[in-house]
Parts: sequence; structure tokens; C-alpha cells
Amino acid sequence: MLRLVDKYAERPSAEWPMLFHRILQNLIRDHFRKQKVRSVWTTLLSAFGGGDDDDSDPLDFLPSDPTKEGLGEPVAQLQRSQVLNIIEQEVAKLPARQREAFLLRYWEDMDTAETALVMGCSEGSVKTHCSRATHVLRAALQAKGIEL
Repeated sequence: MLRLVDKYAERPSAEWPMLFHRILQNLIRDHFRKQKVRSVWTTLLSAFGGGDDDDSDPLDFLPSDPTKEGLGEPVAQLQRSQVLNIIEQEVAKLPARQREAFLLRYWEDMDTAETALVMGCSEGSVKTHCSRATHVLRAALQAKGIEL
């Protein structure tokens, strides 16, 4: 409702219902896109351990120094480090704008408007960069045998 008032207050009141529905529809799409991408990454990273708490960040469960904390199986420890290395390498291979949009949106938890402001581009460009980045990352990880 605030976006409608902020951006379209000067429009005739007859257009407001249509504008409100479009704004609401876009917000809902943004929310579900964000949830879909997050669920892919949290599903991938859920193998690293942690509890059943949905509010927790999967990366919080990875120790900074594995020798200090007992992780149990050396094989599991090796697999975790290999998967993280692969993810880091694939993110580093992304074009700069895609990498920036991806990291700001999904790792820094910024919304589309905040990311667009930081990147100095439109919200549509942010969505395009994020979509392309997730498709490239998904294909690259699947090609290396990591199922999402």
C-alpha cells in the first residue's frame, strides 16, 4: 500500500486498484522466487549439519577451524570442504554483475530494490542477473555431480 501511495499518488483514483494489484502481484512473485532460490541453497548446504531450526544459517554450522571441533568422520569432513570449494569456484567464475547481484540478493539477504540501489541499476536488471547466475550455478554444480 505504501508503494502505491509513494509512486502513484498523482494518478487518477480509478487506476489505483489495478496498480495496487500489480504491485502486490510483483511482491508475491519476488517473495516466491527468493524462497525458491534459498531453498535450493539451504537444501544443498543442509548436508553440513545443524538442527531443525529454520531460522539458522547453514554456513553457521561449518567450523572455522575443523581441527578444533570434532566433526567425526574424516570422509564427511573432506566431502564438505570439497563441495564448499566447488561452490566458491563456480561463484567466482560468474560475470561480475551476476556475481554481485547473486551475492547481494541471496547471501546478504537484500531485497530487489536494495540490490538495485547498491548496484546502480534497475530492479529488472537485478532480477535478470540473479536468474542467469542461479541457472549457471545450478548447471555447473549438476555437471560436477552435485544434485540440488
